Amino acid sequence: MSLSFHDKKPIFIQIKERIEDQIVKGQLKEHDQIPSTTQMVQFYKVNHITVSKGINLLVDEEIIYKKRGVGMFVAEGAREKLVENRKHVFEDEFVLPMIQEAEKLGLTEREIMDIIKRLKGERS
Repeated sequence: MSLSFHDKKPIFIQIKERIEDQIVKGQLKEHDQIPSTTQMVQFYKVNHITVSKGINLLVDEEIIYKKRGVGMFVAEGAREKLVENRKHVFEDEFVLPMIQEAEKLGLTEREIMDIIKRLKGERS
């Protein structure tokens, strides 16, 4: 996991997304305790309020829950909820624009699939 942040999104959003990534990848499972705010502040070397904002977004979305005096934990069904949300974002932000561009270029469905298979094969 990278310690550095980019300037395309606020840091609290990037912290939120890093925790989400750990849940989606199965590194954090249901009812696993996540690092404390203090641990994240020390690890990322950012302000306490910045970390808290990211954490609170996850609490608001019911991805994590707080046990008073104990810590924060991954909520039941969090991974499924995140995967479903990310599928919708993937469709809207990547697939739809790709289809629109492919139509402009006159690419067939077969040509699109061939491109995807070729590029996927190059990554393997």
